[in-house]
Amino acid sequence: MAKLTQLIDNEVFRAYATYTVIVLLKMMLMSLITAYFRITRKAFVNPEDTAVFGKGESAKKNLRTDPDVERVRRGHLNDLENIVPFLGIGLLYALSGPELSTALLHFRIFAGARIVHTFAYLIPLPQPSRGLSWAVGYTVTILMAYRVLKTALYL
Repeated sequence: MAKLTQLIDNEVFRAYATYTVIVLLKMMLMSLITAYFRITRKAFVNPEDTAVFGKGESAKKNLRTDPDVERVRRGHLNDLENIVPFLGIGLLYALSGPELSTALLHFRIFAGARIVHTFAYLIPLPQPSRGLSWAVGYTVTILMAYRVLKTALYL
């Protein structure tokens, strides 16, 4: 089994770690953006969150949904649905021995597609920008999975 120091010395693994941190930070930012929209739109789902705005009926009016908050939440959910598979498949891909240039291309395209997808969701940009950015990121993950299955597993 490879020692941790050998793994850290592996350029492909370091590239994977770099782009994983980038997309995870982007996904974490979506939580902050959701909180910002909830506060500025005064749209909460939990009664205890409305206590800042008063008690009784004045607080209850803030227990509601807001289209802007829901839009950010859907973008965050889409991140969870796409970044989590990238984490596992990307790690296996990085450990399968790809060329550094090919791995960087995969990681950069995925990270770029997820960033474009977030802007397309939040601004919002006209379709097909959001759909295409999702498809590009998803395709990259599928291609990495194919490489893992082709080279690292006994099929």
